[in-house]
Amino acid sequence: MKIGIVGLPNVGKSTMFNSITKAGAECANYPFCTIEPNVGVVGVPDERLDELTKMYQPQKTTHAVIEFVDIAGLVKGASKGEGLGNKFLSHIRETDSICEVVRCFEDSNVVHVDGNVDPVRDIETINLELIFADIETVNKRLDKARKNLKADKKYQQEIDLLEKIKENLENGISARAIDFNEEEQEMVKEMFLLTTKPILYIANVAEEQLENAENDELVKKVKEYASKEKAEVIPLCVKIEEELSSLEEQDKKEMLEALGLEESGLDKVIKDRKSVV
Repeated sequence: MKIGIVGLPNVGKSTMFNSITKAGAECANYPFCTIEPNVGVVGVPDERLDELTKMYQPQKTTHAVIEFVDIAGLVKGASKGEGLGNKFLSHIRETDSICEVVRCFEDSNVVHVDGNVDPVRDIETINLELIFADIETVNKRLDKARKNLKADKKYQQEIDLLEKIKENLENGISARAIDFNEEEQEMVKEMFLLTTKPILYIANVAEEQLENAENDELVKKVKEYASKEKAEVIPLCVKIEEELSSLEEQDKKEMLEALGLEESGLDKVIKDRKSVV
């Protein structure tokens, strides 16, 4: 399974990637620090599998793995090629699902490309670029289907579905939020649209927000938006996650206890992979 980590520049994507994979991807406080995507493969923690291994002591135990891809920050106009957008969109197209990092913290020392923190605006910036790219894909398929209709009436069904998708996309609705019947779902799978990919939102908060992150106003706004797409939201502090990832297991447990947490946010991301399947 391949998950693409996306978001605007400077929201914590590469730091989160480092924390998950401990791969040492470059991080810096300027846009487009990541141009070619960083890739890391992570084993999925599974306590049940660990217990079975202890019981039966097999020669080899193989955990499920996830491939995380750290994709460079998207900006307005990406679907038209702005900020190397076409290249970045092609990287997203190659993934199975999307993990979108959203900035939910204030920090004057970390540049925001739009000048201030507004998580819903940031999500819409990313999602609209994906929508614009999908509209282009749908229009091409519509042109082809309409030409084929003259020779074969079976293409009318595809045309009807494409027009349904196009209408929703033009109203700012991602394809994943559209209700399809079983037959339509099978047809949509073959279209490889960006906005049909399952998505998980990561609300990146500051350390002081972490204890009550579920009730944080900015996090609530992300959750409200995500609910329209039936998507999950996991609030975490990427800065703390990076620190936790560098600790030995016992030190990690002690730090989590000091923070009042049962497990790290990134453990939740890895274990909650079903949300983006």
